[in-house]
Amino acid sequence: MTQNQKNGNVVAIVMMIFLFGMISFVTNLAAPMGVIVKMQFLEGSANANFLGMLGNFCNFLAYLFMGIPAGLLLQKFGYKKTALMAIAVGFAGVGIQFFSGVAESFIVYLLGAFVCGFCVCMLNTVVNPMLNSLGGEGKKGNQLLQIGGTFNSLAGTLTPMLVGALIGQVTRETSISNVNPLLFAALGVFALTFIVLNFVAIPEKEQSKTAAAEKSKHSAWAFRHFVLGAVGIFIYVGVEVGIPATLFFFLESPEGANVGAATAGFVAGTYWFLMLIGRFIGGAIGGKVSSKAMLTVAAGVGILLVLTAIFSPQDSFVSMPVFTGSAFSSVQVPICALFLVLVGLCTSVMWGGIFNLAVEGLGKYVAAASGIFMTMVVGGGILPLLQNYIADSAGYMTSYWVPVAGLAYLFFYALIGSKNVNTDIDVK
Repeated sequence: MTQNQKNGNVVAIVMMIFLFGMISFVTNLAAPMGVIVKMQFLEGSANANFLGMLGNFCNFLAYLFMGIPAGLLLQKFGYKKTALMAIAVGFAGVGIQFFSGVAESFIVYLLGAFVCGFCVCMLNTVVNPMLNSLGGEGKKGNQLLQIGGTFNSLAGTLTPMLVGALIGQVTRETSISNVNPLLFAALGVFALTFIVLNFVAIPEKEQSKTAAAEKSKHSAWAFRHFVLGAVGIFIYVGVEVGIPATLFFFLESPEGANVGAATAGFVAGTYWFLMLIGRFIGGAIGGKVSSKAMLTVAAGVGILLVLTAIFSPQDSFVSMPVFTGSAFSSVQVPICALFLVLVGLCTSVMWGGIFNLAVEGLGKYVAAASGIFMTMVVGGGILPLLQNYIADSAGYMTSYWVPVAGLAYLFFYALIGSKNVNTDIDVK
């Protein structure tokens, strides 16, 4: 590899990591905005939590429709053009969410969240195989995915904090227009990124374009470990999103002591901050520790933490350090919230581990597999919706049995389901 090629790869890696952050920002905007939507459009509804999570659901529902087409776009147009199209779609989605505040329309808000979902689905389809490929797959590929995940977590940390800080205490006057400064900033970032990416050289993998033209009696679905991994991604994203999103609603409610949207945002943001820390650690050790070992430990510890939260007395409070964007400060929260926030350390390394295990040994089927993976990310909308339906009918802590079941499956996948039992299939 020449020096120019190495430099080009470094620039490409940096750009992909930045796009990882944009994915998290757009995704994590939906759940805290659900608190605003609950007050502005759904006040008094018996299913306010369920309906408030519909924006998050629409964001992830887009993956169901766009996952496989995004993979086909990647095969036809390559990484750079697909990323540019995704950024343009994201600009439109955030713009629609802004106009939902002007129009004071719940339906327009849901449409904006849906369009934003198309954006993040397309970006995910680009950055995951690109980083895995630039790292040479295996442990190094997992290491790059973990590093990309740290920037993803940084954006995830700041988003609920910024929303919480902008809306403060939720009142009858709270509306989407309260977060207009954040939406305007997002529009500016999308526009700037579109311009910069136009001038960045992104190395393309020729096989991703030619593989679609090749005829084969097999597909990614022929690999058992990939199928189980796709289910794993469906479950993982639902667990990752559902834990802090439901926690935000819980802390804002009387059941969670009405701590206020700002404090709830800081607590939820601390979950994402711990994911940032976990991904730093994952990036540091990813070249030495296997994805299987990392996922096994993370899922096992995650189960223990969520179970502890479920069985902790809700009237027992603890002084918890929360990250406020620039420093740590202590707030009084139910002790269960502390255990749920700590799960962020576990979920931090799961995405890269599952993706790496699931595509290992797929060869020419990786591009199509990435599109299928993106379709399964719809779990990030379905499982939190289910969790908040349970929260409305049976209580917040009861709803956390959904993440427990999901983490148990991921523990099984790491130990047993990730083994490639289809090594006889030609992948060249």
